[in-house]
Amino acid sequence: MSKDPLLQPYQLKHLTLKNRIMITSHEPAYPEDGMPKDRYRAYHEVRAKAGVALTMTAGSAAVSRNSPPVFNNILAYKDEVVPWIKRLTDACHEHDCAVMIQLTHLGRRTHWNKGDWLPAVSSSHEREAAHRAFPKQVEEWDIARIIADYADAAERMKAGGMDGIELQAYGHLMDQFWSPVTNTLDGPYGGSLENRMRFSLEVIEAVRQRVGDDFILGIRFTADEDLDGGITEDEGLEIARRLKATGQVDFLNVIRGHIDTDPGLTDVIPVQGMRNAPHLDFAGRIKKEVGMPTFHAAKIPDVATARHAIAEGLLDMVGMTRAHMADPMVVRKIAEKREGDIRPCVGATYCLDRIYQAGDALCIHNPATGRELTMPHEIPLAETKKKVVVVGAGPAGMEAARVAGERGHDVIVFEAAPHAGGQVRLTAQSERRREMISIIDWRMDQCLAKDVKFRFNTFAEAEDIAGENPDVVIVATGGLPHTEVLSEGNDLVVSAWDIIAGDVKPGKRVLVYDDAGDHPALQAAEMIAKSGAHVEIMTPDRSFAPDVMAMNLVPYMRSLQDKDVRFTVTYRLKAAKRSGNLITAVVGTDYSNHTEEREFDQIVVNHGTIPMDELYFELKPMSKNLGAVQQEALIFGRSQPLEANPDGTFALFRIGDAVAARNTHAAIYDALRLVKDI
Repeated sequence: MSKDPLLQPYQLKHLTLKNRIMITSHEPAYPEDGMPKDRYRAYHEVRAKAGVALTMTAGSAAVSRNSPPVFNNILAYKDEVVPWIKRLTDACHEHDCAVMIQLTHLGRRTHWNKGDWLPAVSSSHEREAAHRAFPKQVEEWDIARIIADYADAAERMKAGGMDGIELQAYGHLMDQFWSPVTNTLDGPYGGSLENRMRFSLEVIEAVRQRVGDDFILGIRFTADEDLDGGITEDEGLEIARRLKATGQVDFLNVIRGHIDTDPGLTDVIPVQGMRNAPHLDFAGRIKKEVGMPTFHAAKIPDVATARHAIAEGLLDMVGMTRAHMADPMVVRKIAEKREGDIRPCVGATYCLDRIYQAGDALCIHNPATGRELTMPHEIPLAETKKKVVVVGAGPAGMEAARVAGERGHDVIVFEAAPHAGGQVRLTAQSERRREMISIIDWRMDQCLAKDVKFRFNTFAEAEDIAGENPDVVIVATGGLPHTEVLSEGNDLVVSAWDIIAGDVKPGKRVLVYDDAGDHPALQAAEMIAKSGAHVEIMTPDRSFAPDVMAMNLVPYMRSLQDKDVRFTVTYRLKAAKRSGNLITAVVGTDYSNHTEEREFDQIVVNHGTIPMDELYFELKPMSKNLGAVQQEALIFGRSQPLEANPDGTFALFRIGDAVAARNTHAAIYDALRLVKDI
């Protein structure tokens, strides 16, 4: 038997968990019609099969109709959820993986214009900044109904075969009752801590009566809101002691912080550039002083930190949720002593940010996550070995090379630069985003293990490629910054990438014009502002950097707002003119004919990239398929037809930014879904 602390079993009441690693409650927004159907089941099942001891499904499964999801959550208030829960649970139980679910009432953390258009309710009229609804102050009959809803939902989960439930008490209705900031009630549910906890204790009692003693009941709660006027550390400890005293709560899942604003949420769930495991020692203190089974997760991305948490007795179960989105096989690779093969979580938080902005959680560099029904996490060997040439060693090219290597093909990668990485390597030059380079480093290690050959400092010409006698050629040459966006003066501007790469020094009074809305503009602005310059970030959009998304925006704002930086929305840079040593920016707007002129000594433009596609078009006449991709075959996982040109000698494809400006995830997804069938 392994002596690894992470692989030791844990006895939680009557339930034996086979190791100490869990996936904490989270909602990837995969339900269909509010139900955890096949996509949802497949996502959890693959992680159960790989060895995780406990998967906590459904962050924020809704117990009441007046708690409508603000993104795609499970509707635990519907009876029809039971058979879907049972399918999911049975699938995970086949692999000796326990399954639980998080139940909640959102309180003010939703909006009246969702679901059935019922008013949000809370323990005060105070609006939450993040979700913007002004709630109704809860009445006694609301409380009685919601308590019954919790019990009904818990009963449904037990009927579905789950091992237990977790009640959500941070930022949601339970915590809104607890916190002095959000509870303005009088009488039995407001004022003293005893009164503020009354609602939660009544919920716990009602749930326990309904599900019995042979069902796990835990609570995920904030033991310190880290908020002026909110729950303090000492009060959080007292809350924990009172929960223990009920004798009805089986575990505590500890949170530190508040989630009513984007910055608050980001401190609770840190993103890249922020400290790993910032609340681990605090969770350990709760465990030591309260003496209850204690779970915790918050940026614990690596095995070493997780092992430390268990070995030092800080936690009983350690949550590695985003780590399992990056690599579902974490536990299996630990058991097989292959920790070096674990695909790293890089903290990009593309997963969490997307659920609000784009509808579902995806991992920035594992495109199989959330696509388990169509995309493989493990690549099978091909029936026939082929010669595959990849041009470009950015994220798209590196993924293509990795997958082709896993397929058993003979793979050669041409790269004009002296090292792999492309735009990701430039991004990682920022100290705060240095974790991004792991996207490349991991793939390089995987490629080398499969004998993929690299030819760096080689600008491949068409004859070089043809000379390799390839069966398949994949062009992943990326793109060049697009700055030809003005009616005049395009020669007077530089690109955001010029600044990021260090090829151009920052000016003293700088306009950063962002017409793409992604990271490079803010990253360039951050570097310029740090030099001491005045920076104006301008966008024609009604909000700046819309593709950066909420949690990733927080570190940028913290870096920029204490410097000489201004943000201008709804204005468009029309032209640039030389005025002595300065540049006159001609600024207009899409909303009217208004124009004005302003002076800067440097203008930086972020407007995506233009494909570097010359090589592709040179190779196209030599190819069997003339570069064509049949979309049906691509989407449904069939091999590409190659009959277009009988005189062709190889199949030709291009991927990533060599096609059109997109993002890292899109580039890697291009590579996986194409090359997995080669």
